[in-house]
Amino acid sequence: MSPSRVRTGLTLLATLAAVLLPAHPAAAATPYTVPPTPGTLQTYNISAVYVAGVSSGAYMAEQLHVAYSGRIKGAALFAGGPYYCAQYNAARALNACGDNLWSTQLAGLQSYTSLWSGYGWIDPPSQLSGDPVYVFHGNNDGTVKKSVTDDLVRYYQHFGASVSYNSGTSAGHAWVSPYGSGGCTVTASPFVNDCGIDPQQAMFTKLYGSVSARNTGPLTGTLVRFDQNTFAVNGLAAGLSMGGYGFAYVPSSCASGQSCRLLVALHGCSQGYNAVGTAFVDRANLNQYADTNRTVVLYPQATASGVNPYGCWDWWGYLGYTNYPIKGGLQLESIMNMVRRLDG
Repeated sequence: MSPSRVRTGLTLLATLAAVLLPAHPAAAATPYTVPPTPGTLQTYNISAVYVAGVSSGAYMAEQLHVAYSGRIKGAALFAGGPYYCAQYNAARALNACGDNLWSTQLAGLQSYTSLWSGYGWIDPPSQLSGDPVYVFHGNNDGTVKKSVTDDLVRYYQHFGASVSYNSGTSAGHAWVSPYGSGGCTVTASPFVNDCGIDPQQAMFTKLYGSVSARNTGPLTGTLVRFDQNTFAVNGLAAGLSMGGYGFAYVPSSCASGQSCRLLVALHGCSQGYNAVGTAFVDRANLNQYADTNRTVVLYPQATASGVNPYGCWDWWGYLGYTNYPIKGGLQLESIMNMVRRLDG
């Protein structure tokens, strides 16, 4: 790649990051509880794997689901767009997959999916048929426009997934949770908003078919802090713009050997541990449902780097590799290494 193209790409990446998460005040200082010493990821009796994410985490969650649809059985996506929307192009990520100045080229994305399956780069998209998918978009989200999320819904429907779509709230660009510290309409750190609703109840009902009421009291499980370098495909998480530590919430029922599900939960830009502590881990309303629905929750962590100043997940190729949305993608495969450990 020529030096001029590199400079142009880096400028677009910085612009993309700034637009996807505009300047905001620092997160309020909150005494989040973090395990004092690192633990290790154990193997549990996992019956099924699901993914969830917001913003760049939604794009990464979808990449995981599409690449490994034979293993991952459903997805919950907040404020995202269709698979491979950026097409390894930062300008497209900015203008077609956040804003809607350009078309997402949805038909082309669907064609890539079928083509790549034939190469063995991703699982057959026929395995998406019937998978439960929950999609959320807020009416005050100016970061990822509604038409982009509409195309995410159409993408999944094209391959036969069963999609539930909540696009009727006034939420800003954020994960919405009853424990959110931000007002419903804002787009501001730590990007967990309270809209007076419980989307996770609808989300888990969609994914699981039925769901027990969340634990609104003290949690009974354990939050594990683990070394992500162990799972990074190159042995160095920082080189993949991933944090040194990730987290996993393990309910006591799962620790005791009962059959449990696994949910991989992916934060958005400027929402990882190095940016806002465990705000997403604590406030996403996932551990509360995990406690009463026998679910281990895995929280991989991205972090800021020179090519990724806002700590986004790689959904447009900022690591410089074209394989980012398929099997073997550096971050994608690192997360799957964590899944393999937990799932045995």
